[in-house]
Amino acid sequence: MADLKDFAEQLVNLTVKEVNELATILKDEYGIEPAAAAVAMAGPVAGGGDAAEEQSEFDVMLKAAGASKLAVVKLVKELTGLGLKEAKELVDGAPSAIKEGVSKDEAEALKASLEEAGAEVELK
Repeated sequence: MADLKDFAEQLVNLTVKEVNELATILKDEYGIEPAAAAVAMAGPVAGGGDAAEEQSEFDVMLKAAGASKLAVVKLVKELTGLGLKEAKELVDGAPSAIKEGVSKDEAEALKASLEEAGAEVELK
């Protein structure tokens, strides 16, 4: 169980570049097509031009589960390391924070993954 938690922690802390490399490996070597990685590289959200200070920590907020609630619950479970019951409660309690105080790259990757599963997500 500890190995799985370590593995989950490693996945959550991947940079966008590392996510793309992982996606390439999964596709080329194992025939798995991870669509979320392509969405993660869609680029940053349009900002307000030249901001005095760029935000460095983001909160990933789940606004709504969307039509594919089960897929979103499973993904939240994987991304957070929560149990199935806790992940379901988090999704049912939307709007709610999935992760807080994460880097921009991690927040963008989480948002892309959740949106791919059908959720409505917001970065704060």
